[in-house]
Amino acid sequence: MDPITTAIIAAAADLSSTLVKDSYTGLKNLIVKKWGAKSPVADAVEAVEKKPDSEARRSVLQEELATVKAHEQPEIAAAAAQLIEAAKTTPAGAQIINNIQQNIRGSQNAVLGSGTMNVNFGHPKK
Repeated sequence: MDPITTAIIAAAADLSSTLVKDSYTGLKNLIVKKWGAKSPVADAVEAVEKKPDSEARRSVLQEELATVKAHEQPEIAAAAAQLIEAAKTTPAGAQIINNIQQNIRGSQNAVLGSGTMNVNFGHPKK
């Protein structure tokens, strides 16, 4: 899962902390400024906020963020990183971040970086 989706999901789980709430609001405001309040990505953020446990809503958020290439926007990525750090200070946020990281690293097959990766299953061609 990308860091922006992770940040939003972790924050939406527990907005009781002022630090988390302020960081979350900052990221949401950047998203609205960049793509508009009625954009699909802003709607997806709102949907996850209302029901953060919904896998379907999480998937839509991740898809919408990928569609607008949010990860290529330095201010969005920086706000997400700040939000992840803030979310780590709450038990619910820390647990969600830990679970997401465990799912990614579970088989020690995570790849960091950018570009294209091809995965072939089965026997190599001769």
